Amino acid sequence: MYEIPAPMLAKSVPEVPDPDKFAGGLSYEPKWDGFRALVAWDGTDVELGSRGAKPLTRYFPELVEACARLLPEPCLLDGEIVVADGAEGAQRLQWEILSQRIHPAASRVRMLSETHPAMFVAFDLLARGDRDLQSEPFETRRAELEDLLGGVPHPLHVTRTTRDRDLARRWLAEFEGAGLDGVVAKPLAQPYAPGKRTMFKIKHARTADVVALGYRIHKSGEGVGSLLVGLYDAAGTLRSVGGVAAWSDARRRELIDELAPLVERDEDGAAVTGETDRSRFSGSKDVSFVRLRPERVLEVRYDQLEGERFRHTVQFERWRPDRDPRSCRFDQLETVSAYDLGDVLD
Repeated sequence: MYEIPAPMLAKSVPEVPDPDKFAGGLSYEPKWDGFRALVAWDGTDVELGSRGAKPLTRYFPELVEACARLLPEPCLLDGEIVVADGAEGAQRLQWEILSQRIHPAASRVRMLSETHPAMFVAFDLLARGDRDLQSEPFETRRAELEDLLGGVPHPLHVTRTTRDRDLARRWLAEFEGAGLDGVVAKPLAQPYAPGKRTMFKIKHARTADVVALGYRIHKSGEGVGSLLVGLYDAAGTLRSVGGVAAWSDARRRELIDELAPLVERDEDGAAVTGETDRSRFSGSKDVSFVRLRPERVLEVRYDQLEGERFRHTVQFERWRPDRDPRSCRFDQLETVSAYDLGDVLD
C-alpha cells in the first residue's frame, strides 16, 4: 500500500490570481465542498485517507468497491468525496447528507451509501504504479491524471480545469449554484508539497447583519468562547444561524463585561442558559450557552448558507448600533442562482 502523505493545502486570497505573476502560469479548477481524501489503490486494497489523517475507508464502502473495480492500475489520488442530491437537471452538492456518513454504526453507513451514494472527484495524481509523481510539476501530474482516469465512469470523476482567468471568474459566480465552494488556483510548475499552502483558494465572501442571542464560555473557563447569532424568519421567529469565534484572550474577557447588561436573568437574578442542538460532531462537548436579550446587532462575514445556518463559523466585522434587531431577517441574504451539478462534472 502507498504511504499516504498530508495533502497539499491552499491559502485564501481575495480574488482570482493573475497567471502572469507565476512562472509557468496557473491552472484553475472548481473548489469542491466535501471531504478531502487521498485514495490509495495498490491493486488489492483501497484506503481512503483524510486531511486530518483520519481514515475514511469504513464510511464509504461504495467508493472502496468502485475504486477497486474501476481504477485501471495502482495509484495514489488526491481529490474530494462529495454527495449530490436533487431532481435531474437540478442536482447540487449536499454537505449535510455527506456529513451524516461519519457515524459509528456500520448499518447506518451502509444505508446511506445506498440511498445517497458518494462520488470521488480527483484533482491530482501523486503516484502511478511504482512511480512517485510528487516531485513532478503539476502540469505533468495533471496530464498523467487525465491519461489514467480518462473514460473511467461515475462515481469516479476528474475535475475540470482551465488556464483562462476570465472563465475561472465565471465559474466562481456560476458554480456556487451547484453547491461548490469557490475556485482553486494551482501553479503549473510546482511539485506536490504535502502539508504546505502552495495553492490558492478564492471563496465566496459576503456580509450580513445578525442578532446576538447568546454566548458560550471559552474552554479555558475565562471569557466568551463564541457568540451565537440569529436571524428572523418571515413569521418573526428568531432562529439560530451559527456562531462567531476566534477572539483574542483579552477580547474574550472584555466581551463578558460588554454583554453583561444583555444577559437574560431569572427571578433570582441568575443567568438564564440554554443548549444548542447536539450533533454527531458535538460528542460529549458542552453545548450550553448564556442567553442574551436580542437587542444587539453585529455585522459578520460569511461564505455560504447551508439550509438555515451558515456553513462555517462566521467572522466578526463590527457592531451595528444603528440597526434594529427585528430588521435582521433571512431575506437580506444574497440569493444564489441554481446551477446543475451535471454541468460542472461534464
